[in-house]
Amino acid sequence: MRGPHNIWRLIRTGATFERTGAMGIALEAFDAPAPLRAAARVLGWPFQWLGLPGDPSRPPIVRALTALGPAYIKFGQLLSTRPDVVGPEIAEQLKVLQDKLPPFPPEEARAAVARELGVGPDVLFSEFGPPVAAASLAQVHRARMRDDGRAVAVKVLRPGIERAFLRDVDAFYLAAWMIEHLAPFSRRLRPRAVIEHFEGVVRGELDLRMEAAAAAEYRARTENDTGFRVPAVIWSASGRRVMTLEWVSGINIGDLEALRESGVNLTDLSRRVIQTFLTHALRDGFFHADMHQGNLKLGPDGALVALDFGIMGRIDAYTRRVYAEILHGFLLRDYTRVAEVHFEAGYVPADRDVAEFAQALRAVGEPIFGQDAAHISMARLLAHLFEVTERFGMETRTELILLQRTMVVVEGVARGLDPAMNMWETARPVVAGYIAENISPLATARDIASTLRVLGRFGPRLPQLAEAALMRVTLAEEKAAARALPGWVYGLGGAMVGAALVALGGML
Repeated sequence: MRGPHNIWRLIRTGATFERTGAMGIALEAFDAPAPLRAAARVLGWPFQWLGLPGDPSRPPIVRALTALGPAYIKFGQLLSTRPDVVGPEIAEQLKVLQDKLPPFPPEEARAAVARELGVGPDVLFSEFGPPVAAASLAQVHRARMRDDGRAVAVKVLRPGIERAFLRDVDAFYLAAWMIEHLAPFSRRLRPRAVIEHFEGVVRGELDLRMEAAAAAEYRARTENDTGFRVPAVIWSASGRRVMTLEWVSGINIGDLEALRESGVNLTDLSRRVIQTFLTHALRDGFFHADMHQGNLKLGPDGALVALDFGIMGRIDAYTRRVYAEILHGFLLRDYTRVAEVHFEAGYVPADRDVAEFAQALRAVGEPIFGQDAAHISMARLLAHLFEVTERFGMETRTELILLQRTMVVVEGVARGLDPAMNMWETARPVVAGYIAENISPLATARDIASTLRVLGRFGPRLPQLAEAALMRVTLAEEKAAARALPGWVYGLGGAMVGAALVALGGML
């Protein structure tokens, strides 16, 4: 599936954008240079008849993405949170990709529930309503449990979605291969590794048992967080293609008019979105990695409610400390420390100059901090940092892809609520709190104590481990000494052993 036949899918992508009128709009939105615009139009125009027509009632870019399939729709969902990248008009158009796609027939959903759970929906539910939301992979039905009368949300995968999604991802592998071979300088970015990471995320999202487990873990980790809530999983009505959660009422975070009418403070809500994400990423190392407007609600009690747990991110304790120190260094404008952290973590090759790298980081940070709050952007910082790390040979860190992507998405959601939100001042208390708790003399003492506890568990085995290590060293030394002897010694030694064995045989 990774062969040249996927070229057809890539050609069809360009042809679809040209046929639907999305090509020119996309090039303009991304501020593509004039030569690239000319090349795209010249190459795209002759093949436009090969493109998919899409729904003419939709705006051009939405029309193209929905025609091309679920992987492209996912990309559009990301862009819908970035009005500063694609412009407010296109971002508003793309919001329909979050949960307002055409649903599949309820009869198919009911049949999927019966196949997956082994009993008809009428046995489990006293009510099973029409779809209330439809996204790229699944749709949601409101229902009511027959046993206890609880209102629930039943998520059902679209028929045939696994094959369709992975077919699109397969074409992305070919695109990554072509990029690596046609543009060798891009190899440090590891395009194929990025696609492999994306495929792993997609496969997890296509198994609703994994999503249910993620939701349950996320709820357990955050149950004591004030002003944040995760709905409970109904395990008895969940499986690979069906997942049931408790129903959550509330206002969609993207519905600014309804939020204003509710009287909520949008500036405060914007701050909570950013700080909630950072708290989960730094404190727990387990965070919601798809926090667009369609997956967040403001509950009746004022709590921020998360939905859709198909894409969750994990980062280990060491990576969390590195990430926090980098953010903290930028907050303090301590570019030397930011540079040192990159080298200590192995992110930048050791043969590069730390002072020169720190100078390059200063060139990234100072212009951003010199702007007013409305223009201080994490996305802009990441874009500039990308240019610097390319210059210094830093490879793409696949373990940070979800974290970086989600940071950009969350910033887009927060700015949608409050365009003047100061990203760095909002992040400061969370990052500073993490640094104080985890990078301090007390934290070092805790780390040493943890190390001693681990060593203590091996206490009874230490003598055997030491003896085995000593034997390996002794054997290695003997082999090295034997290899250093001349050949005639081996012959003499063999003869002596042979004679000894003959003499011993005679004695016996």
